[in-house]
Amino acid sequence: MRWDGLSERADTTHPGLFGTDAISRTFDTPEFRGITFHEVRARSIVNRVPGASRMPFEWTVNPYRGCSHACVYCFARKTHSYLDLDTGLGFDSQIVVKVNAPELLRRRLASPGWRGEHIAMGTNVDCYQRAEGRYRLMPGILEALRDYANPFSILTKGTLILRDLELLRQAASVTDVGVCVSVGSVDRTLWRTVEPGTPSPERRLDVCRTLGENGLPCAVLMAPVIPFLGDSPEQLRETVRAVAAAGATTVTPLALHLRPGAREWFMSWLAEHHPRLVRRYETMYAQGSYAPRWYQRQITRQVHELAAEYGIGPARPGAARRVPERKGGAPEPSGPVQLTLL
Repeated sequence: MRWDGLSERADTTHPGLFGTDAISRTFDTPEFRGITFHEVRARSIVNRVPGASRMPFEWTVNPYRGCSHACVYCFARKTHSYLDLDTGLGFDSQIVVKVNAPELLRRRLASPGWRGEHIAMGTNVDCYQRAEGRYRLMPGILEALRDYANPFSILTKGTLILRDLELLRQAASVTDVGVCVSVGSVDRTLWRTVEPGTPSPERRLDVCRTLGENGLPCAVLMAPVIPFLGDSPEQLRETVRAVAAAGATTVTPLALHLRPGAREWFMSWLAEHHPRLVRRYETMYAQGSYAPRWYQRQITRQVHELAAEYGIGPARPGAARRVPERKGGAPEPSGPVQLTLL
């Protein structure tokens, strides 16, 4: 994407939220019309994961808040409410950019107290969303991780990661690097309505293929599998077949989950586009954010059987794990690490 010569407007909206030195910009281009970028200088960039004892990683780096992918089910919508920003269209169009992320990360990695622990990226919003084409935060982040040989992983729906292919290869030569692409379904009609700001599933699988061809094994997170819209046996087979053709090392299915913030936005979308399904969803998700365990097991079994048929290896150890039952005996599974992007 070309940014040179774009008309832009800068102002200082939301000074109470972002501080007096924050700058908000808009760009006069069809791809970004209606989107505002809030450039801020963050105080920290390496964050400990809440409840890290139940997760296979403790630390994350998220250079952006809000996401132009505009996925109707994205759990991270709730985080915009912490800034008094709208969790619906506001989440899709008010993008917070932590412009000093690379320097903050380098400083943290160099600090005496840092022990070289794994850092996960793409756990809140996509670090390779469209804004990255302008702000180019990831090259500096990857350079810092490479220079300190610090292990890391990336989950993305963005094709822009291929821009940084050489940096990823350099990092992989000195430390452990994991890359995972998220593709819930290759159904193009479904993709256009639930993930309107993302590259097509085919392009994402091309990313998986290219990474593998360049010595960077890539997994696929098949998520979310959307009940009654993307979970037919034919749809599951078509997706797993495409994942296998892309050379994915593993495929891990996850059923749709609807946390507060995302739930309201998704149900509003569902009422508009598939009103006949509203009652079924209310019943399916009556007990919490997650689909019933029987449904999750059914989807997992179907996808694993298809993966074996098409020659895809098993999911990585620790990709999914159980957590203690909630009050009342109903389990609330956490799912794979990458679940948080979704």
